Amino acid sequence: MSTDEHLDPIPDRFILQPPVFHPVVPYVTTIFGGLYAGKMVMLQGVVPLRAQRFQVDFQCGCCLHPRPDIAFHFNPRFYTVKPHVICNTLEGGLWQREIRWPGVALQKGASFLVLFLFENEEVKVSVNGQHFLRYRYRLPLSRVDTLGIFGDILVKAVGFLNINELPCSRTLPRGLWPGQVIVVRGLVLKEPKDFTLSLRDGATHVPVTLRASFTDRTLAWVSSWGRKKLISAPFLFYPQRFFEVLLMCQEGGLKLALNGQGLGATSLDQKALEQLRELRISGSVHLYCVHY
Repeated sequence: MSTDEHLDPIPDRFILQPPVFHPVVPYVTTIFGGLYAGKMVMLQGVVPLRAQRFQVDFQCGCCLHPRPDIAFHFNPRFYTVKPHVICNTLEGGLWQREIRWPGVALQKGASFLVLFLFENEEVKVSVNGQHFLRYRYRLPLSRVDTLGIFGDILVKAVGFLNINELPCSRTLPRGLWPGQVIVVRGLVLKEPKDFTLSLRDGATHVPVTLRASFTDRTLAWVSSWGRKKLISAPFLFYPQRFFEVLLMCQEGGLKLALNGQGLGATSLDQKALEQLRELRISGSVHLYCVHY
């Protein structure tokens, strides 16, 4: 953990919460660090052909009796002639006035991607890349610490993202040394163009850059002299899907792994590694975790 992370007034934001794949429904989990403005929750799944309804609840606790308050209840219903979504808040065991949104872009038998973006006064929900609704908070967002998913839904993945503006820069106060690992996690945008991860020294030179081009589906190492070395491996970046980049420092250079698959290495001597002082990330992604 770098020095500047220790200075952050809300250290819980740096607790890593990796995505969860194929959880069994009903599924209830703690939201590490709770909810706050700028946090996003991603839900990927499939609506079964015989689905009646499902719900996603952002809860104030996880007890069974009494039932916890629910700050935001997102409830798609398919059993009526016109499928719709109900949103509401549960406080003190009583539901408040519900709000109905017609024309939900969720189809039986089809995959979907739902993003919940939490802002200062409201949550915004997009479905399959299109804005769908906004819901003004009726309970303080700071009370929410639990996510519950129930009903007729097959969940492929649940992700918890802190939205970081790009380009993103992180200092490396002591440079790099053998055994150190840099972890970068994020979500590729719907129509991506590129992704760049650069390591810079104290003189702002860029000894090494990892560059992904979504246009021609290539990965390459680029040196400070402009030399480009293509990585001959499957291109594992996919639009609207999670990714994880690992850079593992070893004697003589850096090893690369993408989504758990080793993709080779690039050469840097130990002196050059120790002089690296900045990690910079840019491109067509939502970045939610940088750890080293």
